[in-house]
Amino acid sequence: MSEPIRFYYRGAVQEISGAAPTRTVLQHLREDLHCTGTKEGCAEGDCGACTVVVGSLNAEGQLEMKAVNSCIQFAPTLDGKALFTVEDLQQPDGALHPVQLAMVECHGSQCGFCTPGFVMSLWGMYLRRDSNPDGQPAQRKEIDDCLSGNLCRCTGYRPIIEAAHRMTELPKVGFDRAALTEQLRALQRDAGASYSAHGQTFHAPRTLDELVALRAAHPKATLLSGSTDVGLWVTKQMRELGDIIYLGHVSALQTVSEADGMLHIGAGVSLNDAYEALCRLYPSQLGEMWQRFASLPIRNAGTLGGNVANGSPIGDSMPWMIAVGSDVVLRGPAGERVMPLEAFYLDYQKKDMRPDEFVAAVRVPVPRAGVQFRTYKLAKRFDQDISAVCAAFAFKLDGDLIVEARIAFGGMAATPRRAARAEAALTGLSWSEANLRVAMDMLAQDFAPLSDMRASSTYRMQTAQNLLRRFWFETRADAPLAADAVNAFACRA
Repeated sequence: MSEPIRFYYRGAVQEISGAAPTRTVLQHLREDLHCTGTKEGCAEGDCGACTVVVGSLNAEGQLEMKAVNSCIQFAPTLDGKALFTVEDLQQPDGALHPVQLAMVECHGSQCGFCTPGFVMSLWGMYLRRDSNPDGQPAQRKEIDDCLSGNLCRCTGYRPIIEAAHRMTELPKVGFDRAALTEQLRALQRDAGASYSAHGQTFHAPRTLDELVALRAAHPKATLLSGSTDVGLWVTKQMRELGDIIYLGHVSALQTVSEADGMLHIGAGVSLNDAYEALCRLYPSQLGEMWQRFASLPIRNAGTLGGNVANGSPIGDSMPWMIAVGSDVVLRGPAGERVMPLEAFYLDYQKKDMRPDEFVAAVRVPVPRAGVQFRTYKLAKRFDQDISAVCAAFAFKLDGDLIVEARIAFGGMAATPRRAARAEAALTGLSWSEANLRVAMDMLAQDFAPLSDMRASSTYRMQTAQNLLRRFWFETRADAPLAADAVNAFACRA
């Protein structure tokens, strides 16, 4: 039996019935509710003109407020949540919110098309700072991260960055988190629900058992989590998805725990939360990757489990997870299966997963003594860009002797893959420049990369070899170089 989608918006509970399950939040806002402050630019989560803030209760029942791209989020994912758009920021007396006023005072808007998205991203930052007051002014890195998913072609970023500083200096406007939490608690469902319209059903299980049963009953249904990739199947490829099984309400998939030397990350944990946990283990190795992975709104919505399940050959998480020896946990009616992540990928978009299974979690080893680990990303932009080459190296060293070499690349083959010949050329030998050169040559036997719009095959091979050299510079026994000596982006710190 189909149930209406219920969410909190503009001070009241809203319901949606009859709309297609793949109708986006942006379409519902602009075309159904006629709230046109939120703009449509790219319809793929890149430009940020459609940025909104969504409030939801996490697995512990705590309120989370996250900026996301409404152009790729399907409306049924709002069930049990709260939606905030630029229309919500105007104060009862008609005054502008400090975020909006700062944009005016600092001349951060010209044509105005991108402005609502920037305002909502900045409001998300305003709420984070308000809930975690430390008395410190906003740092440039925090502001850059906040605005990483928003593009402006008129004013550039200087006045908008100035507005980000200015908004914290203006008289504060509070936000009643307790009242919203109570509103959302009243909207929560005790069991899974299904929403049907236009011959399509959107299943939203609440428990792992419900999810297992649904997947077994609907093996051809599209699994949906953060919608940062699946959303584009609809908005860009115009695909018909059929029935959908949404993982976003399964609390058992949203936990992070550590046991037996492994960090267990549920498939429903957002990229931002996953990398926050991972960077506590690998702060210097994964800090830049965290910041450069897509943008903040994409990391707020997308999941690490979805990144793994998607299996893209240019996914930024898989190379380093393969290099450190991570596992993927699959779940189905027959129970759990655990396998090394590198064995999961069989060929382009082909995975060792049965139709009735789904990715339940990934397991990442905690740092091991004697292992030198690095990961590097090459792309045309610092933020919000897809890799041309993503490299990861994890060497177990005994002095200058290589006990074990693990080398993995993305963007070099049809799947994220290890460099078996280069690894064999190094294992058991000294970590010397002469042996490095041999391994660099072996990469040409491990991979035959393609040319595409991001990079030529020649560029990919040369830079892959040079990234291995960079790793040697940083980890060689004699006078290793500090990371900032070989990092072109060190000046951004």
